[in-house]
Amino acid sequence: MSKSIAAIHVARKQLGLDEDTYRAALVQVTGISSAGDMTEAQRQRVLEHFREKGFKGPSTGRRKPLEGRFAAKLQALWIAGWNLGLVRDRDDRALVAFVRRQTGIDHVRFLRHGQDAIKAIEALKGWLARAGGVDWDAYRDPADCVLAAQLRRLETDPAEVGYAMQLSPDAGAETVRAVSGMARQTLMNLLGERIRALPRAEK
Repeated sequence: MSKSIAAIHVARKQLGLDEDTYRAALVQVTGISSAGDMTEAQRQRVLEHFREKGFKGPSTGRRKPLEGRFAAKLQALWIAGWNLGLVRDRDDRALVAFVRRQTGIDHVRFLRHGQDAIKAIEALKGWLARAGGVDWDAYRDPADCVLAAQLRRLETDPAEVGYAMQLSPDAGAETVRAVSGMARQTLMNLLGERIRALPRAEK
């Protein structure tokens, strides 16, 4: 049994969920009634849902914020790479190793000055642009740029996933507007699962 499945069972017991309530929660979060039939990403979403309901247990993959002035920016770019199918290991240790290669600094918490952080940030943005097709100038919000690249990679019409591209006449740039109840980051994570499931030649 995987650690995430075991954690789900611990969460169920801790929250006092009966069989019907437990299965209903799984279906609500993933559309699947058995943790054993889920992908690892789906199981992590279930654990996140149970944590929101009060589950107190060991993390089985949940990302904790890194320390440091520029850590949040670096982490957001790293997750964008993961959701574009470029990053093989989403763990923060892999991000730290990347930062070390780019800057010679041992950990992102030591990136105190802009000139140090910019090397790693620009290297990540350049990689996402070259290999992931992200056009950083297309949208006001960088997350919209990543979402648009995901949709292009999957050859998916934004309307199919409840989003609409609109032209913003005042800025002369497109913005992404949600037309469904799904949070943008949730959508990006779901599209990331689909991208990672593609044969490598299609990524």
